[in-house]
Amino acid sequence: MIFTTLPNTNIKVSKICLGTMTFGEQNTEKEAHEQLDYAIEQGVNFIDTAEMYSVPGRKETQGLTEKFIGSWLKNQKREDLIIATKITGPSSGLGYIRENIGFSDKSIDDAIDKSIKRLQTDYIDLYQLHWPERNANFFGTRNYKHDFDERWDDNFKVVIEKLDALVKEGKIRNYGVSNETPWGVMRHLSESSANGLTKCNTIQNPYSLLNRTFEIGLAEISMRENIGLLAYSPMAFGMLSGKYLYGKMPKDSRLKLFPIFSRYNSEQSQFLTKKYAELAKKLNVSLAQFSLAFVNQQPFVTSNIIGATTMNQLKENIGSIKVNLSEDILKEIDEIQELQPNPAP
Repeated sequence: MIFTTLPNTNIKVSKICLGTMTFGEQNTEKEAHEQLDYAIEQGVNFIDTAEMYSVPGRKETQGLTEKFIGSWLKNQKREDLIIATKITGPSSGLGYIRENIGFSDKSIDDAIDKSIKRLQTDYIDLYQLHWPERNANFFGTRNYKHDFDERWDDNFKVVIEKLDALVKEGKIRNYGVSNETPWGVMRHLSESSANGLTKCNTIQNPYSLLNRTFEIGLAEISMRENIGLLAYSPMAFGMLSGKYLYGKMPKDSRLKLFPIFSRYNSEQSQFLTKKYAELAKKLNVSLAQFSLAFVNQQPFVTSNIIGATTMNQLKENIGSIKVNLSEDILKEIDEIQELQPNPAP
């Protein structure tokens, strides 16, 4: 395994992070523990989850992912593992999680205490804001349109003060953002700097061969401000495994079970995926490992959040850490991307 450092800390994290949103929906508790055991055996020490998981979010399964990790974590050496979770952003459809969805002091206290209890731990290594409270482009939204009637309180400072207090209290060690924009990240940094508060260390956003929008503005911020990307959906919901090419729709696949997740299944995404599959074949590497290796090698990526529903998928995905793409291949990838620069934002 390759290790990096969580920005602005001395915490070593594996370049591969185990994503867990399938635990409780597509994976049973036993299967979740099997995945966790294997990942740790392979050197993974970084585990990412969220209070709203499993996905798709629904009342019947909310919190199960953290519970499955917790029933496993209680039998591990806690100090050897880095656990990241997220507090749910405001949404009209997620009121079942708690009464006050959002980032008020009361909401954060409620969320962190419940996550700690489900995870059977005393602290969270990295606590992340799952998405912004304001209207912004995330979850595949294109073409920002400003809402002049938006009723949003600009409370960056208040939220960061609360997170800073949790650090001092020992409930969290660091905080990060997720599904955030360049403007939002810079506001987090400026408020922390101006008020002597704990700094945002990471951003968890989508990044893959089919979604390189992070490179437009956030990559420069990441490099200049030392904010590490935790890349999610590096396999584009399985599209970059090749299993959906040529009209295929495997019976137990994510897109078959949950057709609402069509973000990466456009005609443009299919077109690019075929091109990448041809290049991977030339290298005698699976498309999955080729796709993950691309993410692993980006200088702004602190850790690549992989996920799987089967052990074979998990083994293949973790094995991507052994694949190295040459500069010539990276150049070919860029040339392919130019054919369709933004197929799945």
